[in-house]
Amino acid sequence: MQASDKSPILARLGRRIRTGTGPLGLWPDALLALGLAALDSVTGQLLVDGRPLDALGWTLLLAGHVPLVWRSRRPMPVFCLMGLAIGPYHALDYNHLAPIPLTMVALYTLAVAGSARRTLITGSVIVVLSLTLNGLTNPEGMVEFVRILGWIIAVLLFGGYIRVQRQYVASALERAERAERTREEEARRRVAEERLRIARDLHDLLAHSITLIGVQTSVAAHVLAADPERLDRETVAKALDDIAETCRSARGELRTTLDVLRASEHGDARGPLPGLDGLSDLVEAAQLAGARVEQNVRVCGAPPAVGAAAYRIVQEALTNAVRHAGSEPAVRVELYEDTGALRLSVTDDGTGPNPGGTPGYGLVGMRERARSVGGTLDAGPRDAGGFEVSAVLPIGTDREGNR
Repeated sequence: MQASDKSPILARLGRRIRTGTGPLGLWPDALLALGLAALDSVTGQLLVDGRPLDALGWTLLLAGHVPLVWRSRRPMPVFCLMGLAIGPYHALDYNHLAPIPLTMVALYTLAVAGSARRTLITGSVIVVLSLTLNGLTNPEGMVEFVRILGWIIAVLLFGGYIRVQRQYVASALERAERAERTREEEARRRVAEERLRIARDLHDLLAHSITLIGVQTSVAAHVLAADPERLDRETVAKALDDIAETCRSARGELRTTLDVLRASEHGDARGPLPGLDGLSDLVEAAQLAGARVEQNVRVCGAPPAVGAAAYRIVQEALTNAVRHAGSEPAVRVELYEDTGALRLSVTDDGTGPNPGGTPGYGLVGMRERARSVGGTLDAGPRDAGGFEVSAVLPIGTDREGNR
């Protein structure tokens, strides 16, 4: 059974425990009323404690059992209706032992279904009225009546105990239901976060690799078309080798990224996160694409999640510089630590993205990368010309769980 199928079952079970009702409707209480009527009838015949039952006595005794059919749904009205029949029955001094089971069941139901305050008030009213009426009508039987009152109080206390137990079990079921819903929501949130992470990784990887392949292919095409009679085979071969190397790197990183989709079958297969040690490869790839890159990295180390975020931000910034900054742009990559944070900036001297072009997901992805580790990112044109991406990523704590 799925978790989502269990929650409604727990909810229905909790409601039934709190109310004492079940799926069979009135049938259980009707059968209980019938059984009590048979028991009280036998008791009225075998045990004698008062006047023998005549037609009126039988009518009052059996009429007191009829309201029990609705005892689980309307305990207070049922108790009052039962009292309207059993009160005159005792006042007429009919067999006092016969309706005792009926009275105890009605009192128990009242204590189970009501609040502690209502049970206390009802019990006090019953005791006071019973003592008053018995003192006025049968003063000689006060000792026996006090003993009976002890049983009444015991039944009310037992019903209150059962009510508390039902409330405890119902509360436990409600907590289990809430925990089940929380687990489902957490699972859905994790799935959404993982899908977003995979989408960002694929975007960064494919955008970077395809941009480099496009630039390298343009170089090879230019060499082939510039002077076919004096073909520079060495330059063409180098461009094709660069394309092949870029494809191999992209294929390996793509395989590592997509392995997470098989995690449910083979465990956590994410593989190592890219980090700051891979920045030199990014710079080299950008240089092969024609950019003049200068790097200044003064970072001793960073948590894996922060290092991966910085790697992806630099990767996307270099990709945008190669794509949008024009021919042979000058790019500067700088990373350094400052007051518990990793600060990075990637600047170029190009023209930046085309204002009329279709916006992509690069800047959005970089900001999401920064936010995923609790950092911030700014990107935009520089006053002196070119484009700048700057980010501040905290490195005081390891936030790998936010990958």
